Amino acid sequence: MIEQYVLDLQEIDGGQVAVVGGKGAHLGELSRIEGIGVPGGFCVTTDAFRRIMAEAPSIDDRLDQLSRVKPDDREAIRTLSAEIRRTIEGIAIPDDLAAAITRALAQRGEQAAYAVRSSATAEDLPTASFAGQQDTYLNVVGPTAVLQHVSRCWASLFTERAVTYRQRGGIDHRTVRMAVVVQRMVFPHAAGILFTADPVTGNRKVATVDAGFGLGEALVSGLVNPDVFKVREGEVVAKAIAAKQRAVHVLPAGGTQEVTIDSRRQEEPALTDEQVVRLVQLGRRIEAHFGGPQDIEWCLVDDDFRIVQSRPITTLFPIPESDDQENHVYVSVGHQQMMTDPMRPLGLSMWQLTAMAPMHEAGGRLFVDVTRPLASPVSRAGLLDVIGRGDPLVRDALQTVLDRGDFVPALPDAGPGGPPGAGGASAPIENDPAIVTELIERSQVSIAALERDIRTKTGPALLDFLSEAFEEHKRVLSDPLSMQAIMAGMEATWWLNDKLREWLGEKNAADTLTLSAPNNVTSEMGLELLDVADVIRPHPEVVAFLQGVGVEDEGFLDDLAKLAGGTEARDAIEAYLDRYGMRCVGEIDITRPRWRERPTTLVPVILDNVRNFEPGAAERRFEQGRQKAQEKEQDVLSRLRALPDGDRKADEAKRMIDRVRTFIGYREYPKYGIVSRFFVYKQALLAEAERLVQAGVLPEKEDIFYLTFQELHDVVRSQQVDDRLIQRRKDAFRSYHALTPPRVLTSDGEAVTGAYRRDDVPAGALIGLPVSAGTIEGRARVILDLAEADLEPGDILVTTFTDPSWSPLFVGITGLVTEVGGLMTHGAVIAREYGLPAVVGVEQATRQIRDGQRIRVHGTDGYVEILP
Repeated sequence: MIEQYVLDLQEIDGGQVAVVGGKGAHLGELSRIEGIGVPGGFCVTTDAFRRIMAEAPSIDDRLDQLSRVKPDDREAIRTLSAEIRRTIEGIAIPDDLAAAITRALAQRGEQAAYAVRSSATAEDLPTASFAGQQDTYLNVVGPTAVLQHVSRCWASLFTERAVTYRQRGGIDHRTVRMAVVVQRMVFPHAAGILFTADPVTGNRKVATVDAGFGLGEALVSGLVNPDVFKVREGEVVAKAIAAKQRAVHVLPAGGTQEVTIDSRRQEEPALTDEQVVRLVQLGRRIEAHFGGPQDIEWCLVDDDFRIVQSRPITTLFPIPESDDQENHVYVSVGHQQMMTDPMRPLGLSMWQLTAMAPMHEAGGRLFVDVTRPLASPVSRAGLLDVIGRGDPLVRDALQTVLDRGDFVPALPDAGPGGPPGAGGASAPIENDPAIVTELIERSQVSIAALERDIRTKTGPALLDFLSEAFEEHKRVLSDPLSMQAIMAGMEATWWLNDKLREWLGEKNAADTLTLSAPNNVTSEMGLELLDVADVIRPHPEVVAFLQGVGVEDEGFLDDLAKLAGGTEARDAIEAYLDRYGMRCVGEIDITRPRWRERPTTLVPVILDNVRNFEPGAAERRFEQGRQKAQEKEQDVLSRLRALPDGDRKADEAKRMIDRVRTFIGYREYPKYGIVSRFFVYKQALLAEAERLVQAGVLPEKEDIFYLTFQELHDVVRSQQVDDRLIQRRKDAFRSYHALTPPRVLTSDGEAVTGAYRRDDVPAGALIGLPVSAGTIEGRARVILDLAEADLEPGDILVTTFTDPSWSPLFVGITGLVTEVGGLMTHGAVIAREYGLPAVVGVEQATRQIRDGQRIRVHGTDGYVEILP
């Protein structure tokens, strides 16, 4: 293969990232768009970089060392990356390579001024921009200086920030190459950045222009605040003109300098409105060419715009696909289900196929389209009421969209499309505990039939069987009696909170009345792990063994039997897994490893229970909760009877208390049933995947996680798979982790943020939703991974979200703070069951609260104080 060291920008297209890097490929593609002015130049290709790297074999050893360094070991990264940079900059450029670069300069003017810019192959990609990770040099004059700065660009592949960025993104340093763009300098009157979508809100119809005088470096480096213009549909809709005291200008002999702007010009706009609109029109043309929102660097020279870079905006949350051009409003499913992490394609499609409402995917997350119920005044009121009780931030975000008056169409009455329970009173149901018993039995019978019938199914017959099983799944989920039981418990809770506040002036009184409610499978799950600890505690050898179990030691249960007391310990853990082994963090995603598949997840929690509790703690805790609830009931009823018309009020309250005690525990059971069914599906699909691996169709059985259910059906039928599709899905899934899903998203791409709009909290307090009454003070434990839990008595758990799998931790904490959650989500329900003061929906709680800080959780009033 003949190596090619230099390519003119006009010869380059967007498909040549491997040859000219991301920046070079984009510039080459930009220069092909009609009407877009790009300064001329050439690219020193990755062939040249490979040639240079081959000149220094010692770099290989350092790359090996670097690959073993953790992303947060800044000192090691700093040392190794500096050594690699020094080595690269010290390599003499071979004569033939230097000659190719100087020839290209001679064709364009040797003594002209150039911008010498890094262009890595992992840069300006749709999923990772790497913006600012490598170096750019402006106003470089003369061949000697250009060659020197080309070397510096090669070395900048190993700046500390670029190395850290790659480490965190899981990108192998050896797979990345560096090209260098050499472009004629332009000497602009003004320069800046154009975002063809609003980078803050994500709105694709609003473009944002940042502008300043002189070179754009003044803005990029933060030397000055830019003028900011917002443009919608060809019109400047907002602007803020900054006082621009400084600018960066070029020096005649090369390089740049900061200059002070004449005081009379400092507050002049860098662009006229007409120029801003014209620039955005160019941006829309570039956006259309690349097929997505762009971050564009521009310069203004003699009233003519030159484009010096365009890269995808990788931080925007994607928009769900729609088959029409109408406006849509989407609500996040993940915030309701306590799982805002991205899901793999199989997990997404399985949830979509078994959910009760149509769901739309974007950024690896699911959303429900609520446009139609919002459009009708009748259904709108019901939707906002139900959503508002669960998550006030979602309600406020929806109200923000509605208040604009022009986004949601007005309809006479609602059609389908709202989430279940979004409006309308539920049908009456008797206060009969036998109803819950019957519902649980129905679910168990259905799951037993599924386990029995699926055993004999393989190949296409298995996938056909599962398609039918999903219909049964939905039938069980939509059982009218089940829905009535859930709503009965929730509505009785709301009634008690509303009425007891009105009659007795007491907030969240129902929280105490729900303590130790019967038939709550999730709270039972936490208490039963205390019983497991009771079996293990008397055996020091077993405890010591478990303390040495690592995450990868999945065979530890077999080894337990060799120890004194180990058989009893193993049997206790196995019995627990038989009942709860289908659970895990993020359990709505079928692809997540279940406790039965990864039982080491439970070991830290079991050890915490062994250390922090006395024998018999589970039974005592449940009984204490039940007694507190009983005492609270007697207290409330006696105080009500002392009021005017007190007997009637007390009788009504008693009826609602009984209703809560009868039905609120069942609220958790349908999710348990869903996850139980999911585990049966998963085991069958993984067995089928193993057959695909044996047949040579798939390299690894977990590859099925990156196919939708229908795609997997096709693969099983055809015995063929598209390996490139799976790799693209893996790359996309990795990139989705960097995105923060919004609670509410519009079809314009706008992530609408709600607010609590409260003035009854102390200054500096973190506001959230009160979901479990009481006030507690203690040490904050910020835990993002259940497997890394290490709790002491009195700790307060602070985390992003909790689903039922976190419940075993709840027995060992005194309070709860989460970033995501609502009044009836799992963390809130279990916090009330255990009597833990809890505040959920606290924005960025895990960043604002540091691990180990003392905090005070006001579970009754819904805020958290960070204590000195």
